[in-house]
Amino acid sequence: MFLANLLIALREGLEAALVVSIIVAYLVKADRRDALPKLWLGVGLAALIPLVAGAIMTWGPKTLTFQAQEILGGTLSFVAVGMVTWMIFWMGKNARELKGELEGSLSKSLSAGSSGWGVVWIAVVAVGREGVETALFVWATVRSSIESSTMQTTAGVITGLVLAIVLGVLIYQGAVRINLRVFFAVTGYFLVVVAAGIVAYGVGDLQEANVLPGYTNHAWDLSRYLPDGASPFHWLYVLLQAMFQFNLQPTVLQVVGWWVYIVPTLVLLTLQITGRWPSPARAVEAAPAAVSADESADADEPADAVASAGPRSYRLDRIGDVREGRKA
Repeated sequence: MFLANLLIALREGLEAALVVSIIVAYLVKADRRDALPKLWLGVGLAALIPLVAGAIMTWGPKTLTFQAQEILGGTLSFVAVGMVTWMIFWMGKNARELKGELEGSLSKSLSAGSSGWGVVWIAVVAVGREGVETALFVWATVRSSIESSTMQTTAGVITGLVLAIVLGVLIYQGAVRINLRVFFAVTGYFLVVVAAGIVAYGVGDLQEANVLPGYTNHAWDLSRYLPDGASPFHWLYVLLQAMFQFNLQPTVLQVVGWWVYIVPTLVLLTLQITGRWPSPARAVEAAPAAVSADESADADEPADAVASAGPRSYRLDRIGDVREGRKA
């Protein structure tokens, strides 16, 4: 549970840190340091969003009937899987355009005579989205785990977020380089396997609520082979269950749901990572002259490594170029 939530928080937190780094870099380069406090206000407000969402999902269903709780739990499990899956593919497809989109929004918000309060909204939307995804996925993994230790969950999330913040600061300062291609590939595969387990758990919730049939129709039953708590194999099972919702008694429909989700998702993710999945970014790369012009224009941009974090290159190594004294 600790490791699963650490990796979830690390990935989502690092994405948010990259967004904040781009915004800070742009404000510094545009000589609008006066808008930095507004940025941090937006980040602070965005941090409240996942806390509120988590509180609602945790304590909101307490007054519902058992059937309603199971229906809500199963539905939110699918919502969490959908959002995280979308996030994985969106980041791989649109990372190249992320910098340009953010800078375009910032340019409008910081137009002549503007007080810069639009930066607050940009930060709330950009960072808050990552927070909601984190809250949903963490909630789903905790709910589907037999070892729902509040301390382990909290420690994992906090550790992941702290590591993400530290990495974000080091990246901005130019003190560290990260191959984001490897980072997003590894965490992407990991999250897909975790999400497959949550799909199976969501199916089980809906079966318990009698929304889906076959709750007593098990595909297999290996529970009698589970050793006692003193055995290392028991703790291996606990680890697999906490991270991937490994089930000794899955229903047939749960097994079907697991395979229906994981096979096409892994295939599509592999195609995207290896660059075999056509995308707008790759279509642009097909025009050598355009690419050459863009690379020349962006050669000294502060966050071009973030912008280049697309399907073919995920390096992030030059955000710090915009720090004072190193402006382009």
